[in-house]
Amino acid sequence: MANKSRSLARERRHVRVRKHVSGTPNRPRLNVFKSLGGIYAQIIDDLDGNTLVSASSIDKELREKMKGLKKTEQAKAIGKAVAERAKSKGISSVVFDRGGFRYVGRVKALADGAREGGLQF
Repeated sequence: MANKSRSLARERRHVRVRKHVSGTPNRPRLNVFKSLGGIYAQIIDDLDGNTLVSASSIDKELREKMKGLKKTEQAKAIGKAVAERAKSKGISSVVFDRGGFRYVGRVKALADGAREGGLQF
């Protein structure tokens, strides 16, 4: 029961944050989702409803790099990867959406990695 209400609480927080955070074509939204095993990042244009760029710890290209890394190190690598892919599509600034998760640990590591990769937010 506690697990169910905990995930519902996160979803509620995410909805609350999304009232104020929205991605536009010139400044899309960098969305983060983390599960127990993996971490996922998407850059989304909310006006069209399109995912422009994505990266995750289960990507075919990135999966090999993830072996032997701690979860926070994986998150930082995913942040850098999503930033590289965004740069190749001409995206330089985004709005960060932490997805209802606290800005600590893996979420912060992903954000730091994305900043190191050249994204501004």
